[in-house]
Amino acid sequence: MNGAREKWTSKVGFVLAAAGSAVGLGNIWRFSYVTGTNGGAAFVIIYLVAIVLIGYPMMVTEVAIGRKSEKNPVGAFKALAPNTPWWLVGALGVFSGFVILSFYSVVAGWSVAYIFKAIAGFIPDTDFAGVFVGHITSTGAPIIWHAIFMVLTAGIIAAGVVKGIQRWVKILMPVLFILLIILVLRALTLPGAGEGIAFYLAPRFGDVTAGTLLAAIGQAFFTLSLGMGAMITYGSYLSNQENIADNGGWVVGLDTAIAIVAGFAIFPAVFAFGFDPAAGPGLVFITLPAVFAEMPAGSLFGFIFFVLLSVAALTSAISLLEVVVAWLVDEKDWPRVKAAVSMGIVIFVIGLPTTLGFGVWGDVRIIGMEILDFYDFLASELALPIGGALTAIFAGHVWKARTVVDETNSPPGAIKIGNWYGVLIKYVIPIAVFLVLLFTLIDFLG
Repeated sequence: MNGAREKWTSKVGFVLAAAGSAVGLGNIWRFSYVTGTNGGAAFVIIYLVAIVLIGYPMMVTEVAIGRKSEKNPVGAFKALAPNTPWWLVGALGVFSGFVILSFYSVVAGWSVAYIFKAIAGFIPDTDFAGVFVGHITSTGAPIIWHAIFMVLTAGIIAAGVVKGIQRWVKILMPVLFILLIILVLRALTLPGAGEGIAFYLAPRFGDVTAGTLLAAIGQAFFTLSLGMGAMITYGSYLSNQENIADNGGWVVGLDTAIAIVAGFAIFPAVFAFGFDPAAGPGLVFITLPAVFAEMPAGSLFGFIFFVLLSVAALTSAISLLEVVVAWLVDEKDWPRVKAAVSMGIVIFVIGLPTTLGFGVWGDVRIIGMEILDFYDFLASELALPIGGALTAIFAGHVWKARTVVDETNSPPGAIKIGNWYGVLIKYVIPIAVFLVLLFTLIDFLG
């Protein structure tokens, strides 16, 4: 091993790092368009229920597994269930983090590029769909931004847990909060913003479908970085003097608050200028630039928004790379710098097909999907729910729910995990996550 294992130096360090892992494109880009396409307020309420019943219990479970073992995801399952195949669940998490970061970096590169498009100015009556398609279908620019983003990510990870991750999240997360509040204040003061607020806060439960329920569960799982080994890895650096239930509450609370607040920055603005909230994935890169173009000082607020989006993406990306790096440091005894640089390069290369798939490889299809969609389907829609459900089964039936409760409540904190945890982790969570997986497969096969 490469010396003593690093630890977060404070509760704030862990909470900001873990919240930074959870806060990313999923909170701002994905949450916005999933909410918009699923009817607004009714989806948000169901999402909040899913966070409480699934997200929080899974969060403290993964952190407990990490802290108890003081290992990466593979090593954690080996330590807690030696001489069994359960380590494969950890390996699935490492694989998920690896694949997700390869295309996540590409999308994050788009957000960085749009910072400079905002500086150049968002002009009314521009064909923003054409601008976006032109950017992602070009060959050189998306690759350059992808490379720049991966260099930033690998550089932070190479510096270590304390001097790299903890130092930077203490800077990046407050910046993210400040930028988000600025955008919310501007959006809420726009003429016509009230319609967007009503869409976001007044539920229409008659519009709820089974798809809405599954989307809420999937979003709760995705946004908290669950099933990909990030929280197990970050938990492995947590001191035994910290209460997991309290820390998990802070992390889930911050992540959820940022997602909810981001909606107040987006939907009032979208409605104020008469755009469609159900624009799908293009909401951020097509609809919002059009909104900023119509808004007084819109290019300035567009610049702030895409800086916010890029910061959120970076705080998540460093946790994804840390999963892979921690595995190499723990299991293969690699020096941290070598692991960070090598994996940064490999992940950059693996991500190249996802950006070329919009351009020169635009005709390439894998099981009927564009390359980026296939990567996302493989990692986010298959590997994550499978890994998450198996982690819940492991915690509830193999490591035992009582053991997790004891680990989570030690030392005592303001939040106490009770008997309800056993019911959720043994039965409710595995069934809910497998339902998401089942309907994903039915939708794919259908």
